[in-house]
Amino acid sequence: MSCIPETLCQSDEQIQAYLNKLQEAPTLVMMIMAVWGLIRRVAVRLLEAELSYRAHQPQCWPCCAKCGHILHSKGFKKRQLRTLFGTIRWQRRVGYCPQGCRGSRRAPLDEHLGLRAYQRTSDELKRLGCALVVFVPFETAMLLLRQMTGITLSADTLWKWTQEVGGQMMDQITEELQQLKQGVFPEQEAVEAGLEQSPLIIGADGVMVPFRPQPSTPKGKTQWREIKVGILARLKQGLTKTGHKTSCLAQRRLVAVLGSIDQFKPYLKLEALRQGVLQCRQVVWLSDGGRGFWRLFRQLLKPLGVIGILDFYHGAQNISKAAKHWLDGRTRQCRRWFERLRHQLRHGAEQEVISELSRLVDSKQLPEAAQKTMENLQLYLTTHQEHIQYEQFKQMGFPIGSGLVESACKWLVQQRFKGVGMRWSEAGFNCLLHMRLAWVNQRFDSFFPVMALPSPN
Repeated sequence: MSCIPETLCQSDEQIQAYLNKLQEAPTLVMMIMAVWGLIRRVAVRLLEAELSYRAHQPQCWPCCAKCGHILHSKGFKKRQLRTLFGTIRWQRRVGYCPQGCRGSRRAPLDEHLGLRAYQRTSDELKRLGCALVVFVPFETAMLLLRQMTGITLSADTLWKWTQEVGGQMMDQITEELQQLKQGVFPEQEAVEAGLEQSPLIIGADGVMVPFRPQPSTPKGKTQWREIKVGILARLKQGLTKTGHKTSCLAQRRLVAVLGSIDQFKPYLKLEALRQGVLQCRQVVWLSDGGRGFWRLFRQLLKPLGVIGILDFYHGAQNISKAAKHWLDGRTRQCRRWFERLRHQLRHGAEQEVISELSRLVDSKQLPEAAQKTMENLQLYLTTHQEHIQYEQFKQMGFPIGSGLVESACKWLVQQRFKGVGMRWSEAGFNCLLHMRLAWVNQRFDSFFPVMALPSPN
């Protein structure tokens, strides 16, 4: 029944066991699981056989780096490696300097295979482990990895990989920021086909994350710190099945920083330059009323001619708050006044809204609590009057709500860093954050060796 060579089945009890499970499996699911284990075991045997064959080929030995003598073979030494299919074991020749120079030990086959000294895990397994950690907690990633590969790794191992790979990603972006300070702009990222003339949308917001008060211990009161998150995306226009115009975001890129607005600014600038902010014909900034983000807009983007849009729903929320302070929030009068101003704000009558608020403030007939709230609302909308021209923005095809930023905050931060009982150290958070950023920005694989198979001909 099996197409696997009989000699291989007889010499490997695990293969025979999987074959028996396959033959005895009463359901398709059990058959598939048996075949999956069988494939992994056969793959291990094939890899070990190929490595043994290569190890016995004639070897050209290099010279000692210290004395120049040709290294001499000292026989075969064992090596093992955890891979995507399981642990593989083989022997290969190891050479030493005949003069006994320290540090002269070499294993040419390891070097040809791209293996590092003392490496215990193959890079494709490490990549898979890191990819799982991007989405799920370390304990869950450990269980999934064991189920998929049969390899048992500790959560601590996955954590160390996260620190290593995340640290490399942090070092790279630090180097890019240093080059930007010296006037060296990043290479512009290619724009997806059909998006060359599409507007570039930039937005930013903040989200709170729980941190440990001290990095080395979970004890103590939780400290909540804000993460600044930015999104850059192309606005793609299209048609629905009924022929109506629609728009969606394409080529999303995220930026996030644990720190202040001033620390966030160079990261956003770096990514904006990479996404072609200087070449794009239309660039839109979209945010709520946070003063720090609008200060960033004035310093960084407004000089480039970027259009600023205040989140409409945030503005409407402030109108609702003022209405409840002035009129009883449960009354029909309060609801009608709010709905009228919201409608005017949305449909091109923003100046009428500001004028009415100014009359109310100047009348001095408002209750004391409502007077201050109304003054703040009037100042808020007046300050942003060039950013609240929503009717014009909609006609230009721009979004007027900051939902794109809020969704980025949810996916990037909340879904992974705000689970039940989670509290983070600053170093651990930054490493994992940069891994998630690299994944969503399609730069994750650049930190792992390319393992491309030759195209079949």
